[in-house]
Amino acid sequence: MTTGGFFLFAHPFLESAFVAGTAIALAAGLVGSVVVLRGQVFAGDALSHVAFTGALAALAFGVDLRLGLYGGCVAFALLLALLGRRTAADDTVIGSVFAWVLGLGALFLSVFTTSASGTGGDGTAGVNVLFGSILGLTGGQALVDAVVALGVVAGILAIARPLLFASLDPAVAAARGVPVRTLSTVFFVLLGLTAGVATQAVGALLLLGLLAAPAGAAQRLTARPLRALWLSAAIAVGSMWAGLIIAYGAPGVPPSFGILGVATAVYVGTFARSAVARRRMEGRRGSAPAGPGGSVTEVARAR
Repeated sequence: MTTGGFFLFAHPFLESAFVAGTAIALAAGLVGSVVVLRGQVFAGDALSHVAFTGALAALAFGVDLRLGLYGGCVAFALLLALLGRRTAADDTVIGSVFAWVLGLGALFLSVFTTSASGTGGDGTAGVNVLFGSILGLTGGQALVDAVVALGVVAGILAIARPLLFASLDPAVAAARGVPVRTLSTVFFVLLGLTAGVATQAVGALLLLGLLAAPAGAAQRLTARPLRALWLSAAIAVGSMWAGLIIAYGAPGVPPSFGILGVATAVYVGTFARSAVARRRMEGRRGSAPAGPGGSVTEVARAR
């Protein structure tokens, strides 16, 4: 920012961050809205574990980080889609699997940091996986991430109406001829891709927040699923822009903190909005006339 105007895009790294971040936030907002509607926030939490392990596995074996991110998240998303058709596992099994996945991540992190220190490589990549590194994306990386995210957006929009129908009432949707299982599988693949690309923006630890916070706020603001879909996307994109601007204005603040801080503030704000609306409604009811005897409150006191 200068006296001549707002020059965020004068910096190539910020331009790359805004290009990739906008597409990523749009995908996360749309996908997150469906995740919350289907009551599958647990899947987002699961994929955050897998994103961490998959990325570090790729780094440990010396391949592109995104190969591990996308490959691991999509493979696990397909597994979740398969398990969704069968009897749900109990909490002990789920917790054990998650602990094992994180244990693998810790192993790959140790292997990578050891090899990086021995070869003089960069050992901070593990931290970037955990907390995101959107300001560190090159122009080529940002373009690839934007293309992947926009592909997810196109996929969600192509199946939005039947997917929302199947999410609200799968039994009725199946009776109407909607391919519920196929839609569920396609959605989980899109969720896996979103988890992979969003990890580079906010990190594996904060991935769930980008999926859930804008979607939760949108569903508190409107009861219409299609409108909530777009509202969630708008909140996610606005949070992304605000977070990047905060990181630019305050260099010591990580972008992921600003992004999730704004998204969470919007979500918390919906509770305040609901409380104000409820008080206004109660006030109108209390002051409403109750016939010749006066207001409802006066009649109650007389009794």
